[in-house]
Amino acid sequence: MKTLLYKQLRLACHPMTPVFCLSGIMLLIPNYPYSVAFFYVTLGLFFTFLNMREQKDIYYSALLPLRKRDTVRAAVAFTVLVELLSVVITALFCLLSAKLQPGKDNAVGMDANLMLLGAGFVLYGVFNLVFFICLYRSGYKVGAAYLKANLALWPMMFLAETLPHFPALMWLNRVDVRANLRQIPILLFGIAVFAVLTMLAYRRSARLYERVDL
Repeated sequence: MKTLLYKQLRLACHPMTPVFCLSGIMLLIPNYPYSVAFFYVTLGLFFTFLNMREQKDIYYSALLPLRKRDTVRAAVAFTVLVELLSVVITALFCLLSAKLQPGKDNAVGMDANLMLLGAGFVLYGVFNLVFFICLYRSGYKVGAAYLKANLALWPMMFLAETLPHFPALMWLNRVDVRANLRQIPILLFGIAVFAVLTMLAYRRSARLYERVDL
């Protein structure tokens, strides 16, 4: 597993994938839909999986003495690593944004707080579930899998950006200590959803890929 993950990082990872992990810097832009930062990370992942297809990574992996599900596990592990890195970077920019712009209120959508991070985990979980299950039905249709994942992702992004502007939920759009304490359950819920959906994505896509005749 360690060797396969190393292969993903050194041979398959597209140069733009780590660059898009820095999308958290968008949190310094006033009045901006910050969930777009998570979308850019998925775009970077799309470039990597497209790169894997063009480099015949499937054929190369098939020649190695390993199970098909191990190939899927390495791909999922790589994706989770990228997503967690992006969340850590986004969290750092949340702190920086709160320090540079204290008391600000995002007029467009979610503010840079724990609610945003929780929503990011949910978005990544949904993306992983749809993308991997669609991709590993064949192992080749990267574009179709990414399109279907986005069809699931964008409505959820719109909902997440809209919720904090309902009068009863405006505390979701605050960055003070009291509001952040109330948002901790949302962050924990997002982490749980991410873990469950990603595990389901791996198990389902691994079973599908084992049936594929390469």
